[in-house]
Amino acid sequence: MSWIILIIAGLFEVGFAACLGKARLTSGMTAIGWYGGFLLCLTISMLLLIKATQELPIGTAYAVWTGIGAVGTVIMGILFFKEPADFWRLFFITTLIASIVGLKVVSH
Repeated sequence: MSWIILIIAGLFEVGFAACLGKARLTSGMTAIGWYGGFLLCLTISMLLLIKATQELPIGTAYAVWTGIGAVGTVIMGILFFKEPADFWRLFFITTLIASIVGLKVVSH
């Protein structure tokens, strides 16, 4: 169950990064709404990370959490913010995914 909680925490990390991206593209009350979403996602992500680390090793949990956030944020950037999707960028995202899976496989 801790791994599922950790994955959800990582997805909320993607959420707070996406909210920051949207907030910088807007202004006024719309931006404030996106910043509110950022704070909400940040809070949920941190609380779930704390919950997951009660059973998982902190080093593994933190690495997986940041990895999910990094991969998800790059994918979000490519799909919604028109960021480049060149070969090397996708190659290194793939190696990051392989590393996250590797940490899961070797953790006890």
